[in-house]
Amino acid sequence: MSSGYTSMRHIALVSLVVDDYDRAKAFYCDSLGFECLSDQPMPDGKRWLVVKPKGEGASGLLLAQADGEAQAAAIGNQTGGRVGFFLYTDDFDSDFHRMKANGIRFLEEPRHEVYGTVAVFEDLYGNKWDLLQPAVETP
Repeated sequence: MSSGYTSMRHIALVSLVVDDYDRAKAFYCDSLGFECLSDQPMPDGKRWLVVKPKGEGASGLLLAQADGEAQAAAIGNQTGGRVGFFLYTDDFDSDFHRMKANGIRFLEEPRHEVYGTVAVFEDLYGNKWDLLQPAVETP
């Protein structure tokens, strides 16, 4: 049975609720090294602010400033305390040390798992991320 949805290719954006557009943009672009794809004003003081890791094919984050108490309460806990974001790298050691030098708070030392080298870090708001270099499969 075909669903008819053959043109969907990938998830392009994920919304991340933040407390302040400029503060979030500075963290993701300056501290993490993401690039800003769009920062356009919208009605009512909102902005269409999209950042993503540099490189081909990366999905982006729509940084959405909280609007109201319910959204503000979700800041930093959008995945219920679990690691909810996975930042892939092909040079773990270099990125790990650069991120630490930029003030990124890692919750653990790097570890080697069957799926790759990984360390959990927090973003500006306490959301948990994996910095992950996938394991290279040998034939």
